[in-house]
Amino acid sequence: MKELLSSYILPGFFGIMGLVTFVLYGVDKYKAVRHKWRIPEKVLLGFSLCGGFIGSWIGMFVFRHKIRHLKFYIVSVISTLLWLMLWGWLQM
Repeated sequence: MKELLSSYILPGFFGIMGLVTFVLYGVDKYKAVRHKWRIPEKVLLGFSLCGGFIGSWIGMFVFRHKIRHLKFYIVSVISTLLWLMLWGWLQM
């Protein structure tokens, strides 16, 4: 079961959550430029913590969005470390 989780389920989960998080960053940047209603920071940070760390990193640099906010870097780093430690533990 651990092998199935670490080899297939978790990478797929990271891919889906990363894609959703990336899209959220893009939508928020689009709305920010047009001075429209924005996606709350709690949502962006929450998706990063819930497995979307790959999408948050890519979204921050592709869209040049939230790159001046230290808390987004901190949450992305913490999320990345926690999820990679879990994945590593499952590989044992």
